[in-house]
Amino acid sequence: MLKGINLTLMIGPAVPVPVSQDILEALTSIEVNSYSGSQQSGFELNFTLSKRSPLHTLFLLTGGASIPFVRVVIMVTMNGTPEVLMDGVMTHHQVRPGSAGGEATLTVQGKDLTALMTLFDFSGLPFPAMPFFTRVLLILAKYAAFGIIPKVIPSILEDLPIPIERIPRQQGTDLWYIQLLAGAAGYVFFLEPGPAPGINVAYWGPELKVGVPQPALNIDMDAHTNVESLSFSFDKEKKEIPVVFIHERFSKALIPIPIPDITPLNPPLGLVPPIPVKITYLEDTAGMPPLRAALHGLAYASQHADAVSGTGTLDVLRYGRILKSRRLVGVRGAGAAFNGLYYVTKVTHSIKRGEYKQNFELSRNGLLSTVPEVPV
Repeated sequence: MLKGINLTLMIGPAVPVPVSQDILEALTSIEVNSYSGSQQSGFELNFTLSKRSPLHTLFLLTGGASIPFVRVVIMVTMNGTPEVLMDGVMTHHQVRPGSAGGEATLTVQGKDLTALMTLFDFSGLPFPAMPFFTRVLLILAKYAAFGIIPKVIPSILEDLPIPIERIPRQQGTDLWYIQLLAGAAGYVFFLEPGPAPGINVAYWGPELKVGVPQPALNIDMDAHTNVESLSFSFDKEKKEIPVVFIHERFSKALIPIPIPDITPLNPPLGLVPPIPVKITYLEDTAGMPPLRAALHGLAYASQHADAVSGTGTLDVLRYGRILKSRRLVGVRGAGAAFNGLYYVTKVTHSIKRGEYKQNFELSRNGLLSTVPEVPV
């Protein structure tokens, strides 16, 4: 690939193994999408397909009914440090015939291992006297054989039903039900590949916008510039104040309570947030227990708080490392209003022969930096 960067591609049914040199030479491009929140990550591989290519057997035959799924691991080693970009399964492939005597192309698309959690419907499975995090741990235990390690954070506020009154039961597939529990607790759920190939961390907990920031993205700083493009937008209409309704048990009155978007796990990254122009009444919270209504309001507030967004492109070699989503990053050279810390909401890895670039999206709640300087 590039000097200081090596690509490892592993493919196989259930247990992936490194592909042969012939398949690596047929590989023309890789695209990996990594999102924040509970959205599934995905990938796309493009190959040239000759008539005698082993890809016919590797992908087209193993995509049949005899083998349930084909696992794909994409790993990049930069300056001796391995980084697993994707551990997923193939969900779709398409062959395009060559034109004017050219070779055909094979496009392989897939999703992360959460795709395995959508294969079967376990509706009706009971969870008596179990809080949310216990149900999530029990569901994830089925996928330990695939190298999925749970990282589950118990909810601080939760309404635990008494078994003689109500027994919660699973609804839908494992992924749908885990995401349903995450939404009810104000949490997110996602799989993060690594740190080693074949290992994934299943995170169910609050979306953390704290931690050590990644090295700064520099724009318009002459020799220190390390991004190809970076632009920002400010939309004050994105900010909303949710109002939940608590049903007072004695007077039966509905008490409206506005919910702030600032919590210890979601601190302000902008010093001057916009004045909310919209108040959203969450009327469905009136029938919820007070604790669950509060969590629902906190989750809605955090999802509608970021008025500042940024998009850009960088070359990994010039940046010096791989930018990761779901983490903080600093910005310099964008002006006083937009400098400071941001939360990385999306990263797209685009890898071609001799080229490794990333498209990224950033967000935060307001203008002006809350810190005097960012890590370089």
